[in-house]
Amino acid sequence: MKKLIFILALALGVQAMPASAQVSPSRLDEVIKSGNLRVCMTGDYKPFSFLKADNSFEGIDVDLARSLAKALGVEAHFVKTSWSNLTSDFLEKCDIAMGGVSVTLERQKKVSFSVPHMVDGKSAIARCTDVQKFQSLAAIDQPATRAIVNPGGTNERFARANYKQAQLILHPDNVTIFDQIVQGKADVMVTDASETMWQAKLHPQLCAIHPEQPLEFSEKAFMLPRGDVPFKQFADTWMHQLKATGNYERLVDQWLK
Repeated sequence: MKKLIFILALALGVQAMPASAQVSPSRLDEVIKSGNLRVCMTGDYKPFSFLKADNSFEGIDVDLARSLAKALGVEAHFVKTSWSNLTSDFLEKCDIAMGGVSVTLERQKKVSFSVPHMVDGKSAIARCTDVQKFQSLAAIDQPATRAIVNPGGTNERFARANYKQAQLILHPDNVTIFDQIVQGKADVMVTDASETMWQAKLHPQLCAIHPEQPLEFSEKAFMLPRGDVPFKQFADTWMHQLKATGNYERLVDQWLK
């Protein structure tokens, strides 16, 4: 019987291989062997990631990266990138990309994603005195509105897809962009609902506008190498256990509540 199977395999052009040789190499093994988890993040997106003056990172996804690295038995090594270069830098320099990364079909063409860890969406933030003026997307998209946005990510894509009349102001520094609204140099910004809530805490002059009812649905996840099933399975299992034990909620609440 074994001889017959071998003959059939040869006839079909199938080469007999040891089971160990059939296992595809995974980034999971490479990370464990190297002892380092290389994490790409922009460092300009509070509360997910922020690069401090001493060149250290802090934020929700920084804590999550360290948790994942601990589960792997390695150290987290953070690599600074930008939103416009996020995908290319991840492919060239990193094992995973974190820091409030939204799942998009455009990104999905080049990378894979972990299971989403947070449901989010686009919401507006403006000076509290102007909240009633910007209750809807139609109200925002008016000729007199100065809508500010950081280039290179989902915020700019949303703005260009939805603003037909509003004045679009590109501001490359995501850390100081909300100060532009406070100072009256811009009127409103549409960004992730989680960020509007965080920035409203940091800037008493600003108010998040209906973050519980986002203008657009999105999810946060971690960028992973495309086709690497073992690495994705590990990341997804780690996240499942983190949420099941309540540790994920406790970690996030430290930043958002």
